[in-house]
Amino acid sequence: MQRLKSLIVVVIVLTYSIANAQYTEVINSNRPGLSESAFSVGTNVVQFEAGAFTVSEDHTPLEYEVSGFGLDFSVRYGLLFEELEVSLDGVYQNDTQTINSSAVPFENDRSNFRNFTLGAKYLVYDPYKNAEEAKPNLYSYHANRKFQWKSLIPAVAVYVGANFDTENNPYTAPDVEGISPKVMIATQNNFNGGWVFVMNLIKDRIGSDFSDFQYIFTLTHSFTPQWVVFGEAQGINSDFYADNIFRVGGAYLWNKDFQLDANIAFNTKDTPSVFNIAFGASYRLDFHKDKKIDNGNSAKEERKRKKRRNKKKKKKADDFDSDSI
Repeated sequence: MQRLKSLIVVVIVLTYSIANAQYTEVINSNRPGLSESAFSVGTNVVQFEAGAFTVSEDHTPLEYEVSGFGLDFSVRYGLLFEELEVSLDGVYQNDTQTINSSAVPFENDRSNFRNFTLGAKYLVYDPYKNAEEAKPNLYSYHANRKFQWKSLIPAVAVYVGANFDTENNPYTAPDVEGISPKVMIATQNNFNGGWVFVMNLIKDRIGSDFSDFQYIFTLTHSFTPQWVVFGEAQGINSDFYADNIFRVGGAYLWNKDFQLDANIAFNTKDTPSVFNIAFGASYRLDFHKDKKIDNGNSAKEERKRKKRRNKKKKKKADDFDSDSI
């Protein structure tokens, strides 16, 4: 029973830490979904997130099929401030497109980056920063799982990045090449009981004739300190491609710096139909150091206090000698 109580306290403190700081004692990954957390990895933390996925598409009206694989990666670094993070993200795909609409089917081998983006994210608002009501109650498990109205107010971050697209890329619109801007607003709600809701609103490849708007809604739930499950909805809207994709999966925390994950992705249409299976991992190099806070207990402060006490003692002694004369 005592062990169970200790575990509950650890989970409560960990949840409080995640909700109220950039840096956390355990890795804080954006995987297994595609959405971006509002929070950074923390200063002087280098984090690698990568995965592999299958590609399976079937376009019924145009009579073609696509099969292959892809690799995605993200390198994140907390720079200068706890609120700031820079990142390099990419998705590489290699597949074979089989055209069945002609009398004799033929295959088209394709490969390129679906996206390759360098950007920066900054947390502009955290509703729980220095909030007294956000502190965990170490004596009541149920009190820490009680719904709080303030949890409806999300943390908000902004992202600005640049896409780098090559010429004649089979995965982008015809006029998309070179450098184009990407902007995003990321929000995050941390609810008691291990529930987290993340929302991304994205405007991508701004300035091209096929600029797209995306939304990503992700709901995760950690039912133990090691296991988390998630569900996600992604909407894509442009003149080049439009879709609604759903993902479900989970992640396992191997240790405080290493996480494994898996998910499946699917849609509900046939233009084309999509079904992908993905596996991934996240790992961090933790060079974070807490800022030194002068709480008045340093050796320097103790010397100052001792010097003041000696001055007071000397003054009292001088006053006593004067009264004695």
